[in-house]
Amino acid sequence: MIEASCHCGAVNLKIGRAPQDLTDCNCSLCRRYGALWAYYSPKEVEVSGQTDIYMWGRRNIEFHRCKQCGCLTHWSPADKSYDRMAINARLAAPQIVAAARTRHFDGAESLKMLD
Repeated sequence: MIEASCHCGAVNLKIGRAPQDLTDCNCSLCRRYGALWAYYSPKEVEVSGQTDIYMWGRRNIEFHRCKQCGCLTHWSPADKSYDRMAINARLAAPQIVAAARTRHFDGAESLKMLD
């Protein structure tokens, strides 16, 4: 079981398996957030605590942040039939991040992996 939480501990995420790959995206939002994304089916992730949601552009992704400390915790699809979400792996223990391979995604221009 992998656990992650925001800084104040009000939002917690539980996942049954560690990520093998993380994604570092350079789009205008992700580069500002500084998140490393670990992707899962929403069925694999348990989220507890209250979050605020930010959406922009096509409004197809809900970016969740803790209502108290503001840490970005995860994103989920606006269309709940979409079977993919991501957690901010930077909220997990450092050894979880260190054990995974980090891939670089060009979300700013080509929409392709750079490595």
